[in-house]
Amino acid sequence: MLFPLYWMLNASLLPSTDLVKSSPTWFPLHGTFQGYRNALSSQGGHLLVSLGVSAGTVVLVLLIAVPAAYGLAQLRAPGGRLLTFALLIAQMIPGVVMANSFYTAANRLHLLNSPLALILADSTLCVPFAALILQTAMRGVPAELSEAAVLDGAGRIRTLLWVILPVTRNAVITAGLFSFLFAWADFLFAVTLTTQDDRAPVTVGIYRFIGAHLSDWNSVMATGIIASLPAAVLLVVAQRYVAAGVTSGAVKD
Repeated sequence: MLFPLYWMLNASLLPSTDLVKSSPTWFPLHGTFQGYRNALSSQGGHLLVSLGVSAGTVVLVLLIAVPAAYGLAQLRAPGGRLLTFALLIAQMIPGVVMANSFYTAANRLHLLNSPLALILADSTLCVPFAALILQTAMRGVPAELSEAAVLDGAGRIRTLLWVILPVTRNAVITAGLFSFLFAWADFLFAVTLTTQDDRAPVTVGIYRFIGAHLSDWNSVMATGIIASLPAAVLLVVAQRYVAAGVTSGAVKD
């Protein structure tokens, strides 16, 4: 894992002439940041699009998945088992099956090349996973907490916001993180729903950048490093929350 990353970083700092030498350069002692300047100038807009789409996906997914999981786990909604089974089935549907349908819907709604189309498409695959993760965590919350909140006069929404969510914080962070990473790394929906270069997220931007700069590999590698940074930082920062969130609700007293 670290060895390929090292070579990417090494290649991003070497001039293009050094990358085609017969003997490899192990350390970029005479490195250059020109590749990063080229990458930022050409991919800066794509990075902003990806950030907007990923953040929007997280917000929409949590707005849908949190109440759904609360209803299934704490309120014992009618048909809960059937709905949980439907969420599991939805998880198994490949994105490539939905891509053409999303394109048709976005075209009819005049949402092509719009971040909203990408947010809706990415959320479609993220909501089932997030709802299942949150449902498992919320089932582990003692019923006495909700009952105490009701006795104090709290309604369902207030109980969810002030009692359930703080207890299941790790699971919420986990669901949000995985939704962000999926939207950030999505290529299929991005290349299907965007036809204009200036509206494309970074995954499509890198794809087209590589096609146009095959002789400028230090810029290509610099683009890959820059695109990897947000995901890497989030994983490092949220690692302990993810470890707790994935296992929350797995053990019952």
